[in-house]
Amino acid sequence: MSLQAVELLFESLLRAEYIGSPFTFAALVALAVALAWLAFSPSKARTDEDGRLSGYLQGHDVIEDTEMGKSFLRRALIPLIRKTVISIGALTPVKDVERIDRRLLEAGSPAGLTAPDILGIQILSCLLFGGAYLGVMQVLGILIQGETAGHIRNTVGLAALGYLMPRLWLRSRADRRKHEIERAFPDALDLLSVSVDAGLALDSAMVRVGEHWNNALTQEFNRAILEMRVGTPRNRALQRMADRSGVRDLSTFVGVLIQSTELGVSIAHTLHVQAAQVRVRRRQRAEELARQASVKMVFALVFLIFPALLVVLLGPGVPRIFDALSGL
Repeated sequence: MSLQAVELLFESLLRAEYIGSPFTFAALVALAVALAWLAFSPSKARTDEDGRLSGYLQGHDVIEDTEMGKSFLRRALIPLIRKTVISIGALTPVKDVERIDRRLLEAGSPAGLTAPDILGIQILSCLLFGGAYLGVMQVLGILIQGETAGHIRNTVGLAALGYLMPRLWLRSRADRRKHEIERAFPDALDLLSVSVDAGLALDSAMVRVGEHWNNALTQEFNRAILEMRVGTPRNRALQRMADRSGVRDLSTFVGVLIQSTELGVSIAHTLHVQAAQVRVRRRQRAEELARQASVKMVFALVFLIFPALLVVLLGPGVPRIFDALSGL
């Protein structure tokens, strides 16, 4: 029973002709009971609030149980190491941080790492490699006899290697990802042109490419599509995709596509022209690699194959040649 209904009932009772009748007395008693029930009963909003609060507390207990169920390494040591790495990495120059950020974008942001993380890992690996060598030399110092200068040289060399290893790993990962994009781009561009000719918009064609393949290029396509869906202009999303990839062919394609969109040129015609040019560049790249193969084979021929042939062919005659030369 709502408050409006109670008020209407009360007014009707006051306007009744027989106020002192038994019916009026019974109605007043019922009204008093209803008002008492409305006064002391819990409200729906309060009940919902209590339910949400109890649900939050139960969820909080579950979260605490889950956190306490983890190992001490994951609960305490890993967060401490991460904070230490970030603190050490924050001491590096800004230009170095920008270069690492650029390399991380080209590598696809592996494991969610940032530039301070990479710099901190470099410093920690430097200290780890140098400290490990000194520790081994300290343990085996009784068995190994050597000069102190040699140990210092080896320690510095291992520390430098430990400092460079994270950066080399990041560069190799970025180069491998860019090579993957370069290999997948011609086929993806052909599918884009065919899809646009079939009547699809460029966004839908990019989604179709992402449905057919799963590689670094399609991941960049999907990310650009998500940016467009949240309100980013298409040209800006495409330009950011090209900046993240670091691939020249993709950057050229995005630049031409943005220019054709601004000038009102047909996207289908632009895609056809770009697809033909990309196929030509892929064939030229394959021919270049084929011509480099003969030069790269010289090392194997001179240092591996020719010595083996000389041993097989001249090996039996070498003793006779030495005998003849000694007789002279």
